Amino acid sequence: MTITTAQMRGARGILNWSQSDLAQRTGISATSIGSIENGQSSPRENTLKAIRQAFEKSGIEFLLGDGVRKKSAEIDILRGTDGFQKFTYEIYQAIQNDGREVLQAYVDDRKYADLLGNQAYPHVQRMEEMAGKRFKILQKDGDDYFPAKNYAEYRWIPAKDFMAVPFVVYGDKLAVVLFEPEPTIIINNFPMVAEAYRLQFLSLWENAIIPSANLINQSVIPSKYTKSNG
Repeated sequence: MTITTAQMRGARGILNWSQSDLAQRTGISATSIGSIENGQSSPRENTLKAIRQAFEKSGIEFLLGDGVRKKSAEIDILRGTDGFQKFTYEIYQAIQNDGREVLQAYVDDRKYADLLGNQAYPHVQRMEEMAGKRFKILQKDGDDYFPAKNYAEYRWIPAKDFMAVPFVVYGDKLAVVLFEPEPTIIINNFPMVAEAYRLQFLSLWENAIIPSANLINQSVIPSKYTKSNG
């Protein structure tokens, strides 16, 4: 989790905070904040984390690169295939600055692939370029469709416990995905809610069925996720 000096200045500008205002909210001296923003010092990770958290508590959202904005609402709603594609890109943006895994429960990746359409390959390519397994995905028992196997861990939920409404925890957000009557993603921007669902997911994960490594490794990534079809 990091923040650039341009984002610091931008966030202060949006909130109309002086360096002293930020100092009061973080316990970091205004002199130190000035040195960081001017590039005269290299702050430690916990210093940047404190600064970022102070901004986020005041409704600031950090985007890819040097982007920064004021959250427009505590609940965001995205609709249709365009909304779903925007949602998947938002997840990608969020994890650039957040070391936590993305947690996806009650997933049917076939439906996800249909909604991604011609963005399926770019989506997978972006995720595969990141190091390590950044996703945990809970599917229905017996589902052998593993298109994200190169950047995700998969486990199964017993069929009797599987629900048709997926949820996704990423960063400090919780998203609930509805497929009917039209694709709708309801994004909750309350960190406490996201954390509650994170704990719920991890409990499900610990008790979930682990598919055999051979089954996952031998599965073929569908053509819609390949470059030739992107």
